[in-house]
Amino acid sequence: MSFFRTRQGGGTALIVLAVFAFALLDTSTKIATALAPTLMLLWFRYAFQAVVTFALRFPVQGLSLLATPNPRFQALRGVLLLITSACSFFGLQHLPVGEFTAMVMLSPLVATGLAAWTLKARVARSRWWLLGAGLCGVLLVVRPGGQVFSWALLFPVLLVSAYAWFQVLTSRLSGEENPYTTHFYTGLVGALIMTPAAVFSWRTSALLNYWYWFLLLGFLGTFGHLMLIRAYARASAPMLAPFLYTQIAFATLGGWLVFQHVPDALAWIGIGVIAASGIGNAMLSARELAALRVRPA
Repeated sequence: MSFFRTRQGGGTALIVLAVFAFALLDTSTKIATALAPTLMLLWFRYAFQAVVTFALRFPVQGLSLLATPNPRFQALRGVLLLITSACSFFGLQHLPVGEFTAMVMLSPLVATGLAAWTLKARVARSRWWLLGAGLCGVLLVVRPGGQVFSWALLFPVLLVSAYAWFQVLTSRLSGEENPYTTHFYTGLVGALIMTPAAVFSWRTSALLNYWYWFLLLGFLGTFGHLMLIRAYARASAPMLAPFLYTQIAFATLGGWLVFQHVPDALAWIGIGVIAASGIGNAMLSARELAALRVRPA
């Protein structure tokens, strides 16, 4: 237990708690979207984040919570995360939670490729091999004739693309922005964009009958991202990255317990390949960071 009292151990515990919340969010989303309008749920998820973040942080930070040197990037980041959430909310209506999560976890590898292209970052050849392996894992999950092969695969494909750009932009903004300011604007941008759509699809009866699902989705999304912020404040990203892939296990377990869905044999292999590729990518990052620290000036 002494490990979890250190900053690194605390960060590890928080990152696992965050991905557990995200797995619960995906499982809950699959249930809630069958009961209430998806656009209403999506709007409430972001409105909840903006209101709660403002309520918790404004007394501490005051007007500095609203100060940002990169308003256009904050808006773009909010739009990209909204796209990922929309793809998740709609995609989970048609795809199993475990396989959907596994495909989405390809995003860090795709972000590495995008960083090489847009930020001119040097990427080792081994990372490209890992990306290729991850793509092969996805093909095993979504192969023709498999359990998840359908038109709905467009949702995780778009999600991975949007979330990879989101990660590249987050990397670009790191060190320039207060993380709670970014968290607030992410919720605000999503809520503002979704307001017209929510009004158009509004059903008061759904809110009154299923209010607890609205609150649960809002809480899990906000709580998960807050735990991410706290985790990265305690430990480095390369150290925490491998633990992100525990979300696949949580999501698959949730799919089994709630929906009685179990991936087939080839899908299990594909999920394992995706997770191994992502963990390998994270371990490479940790090794490169350690090498930079010991390199003489």
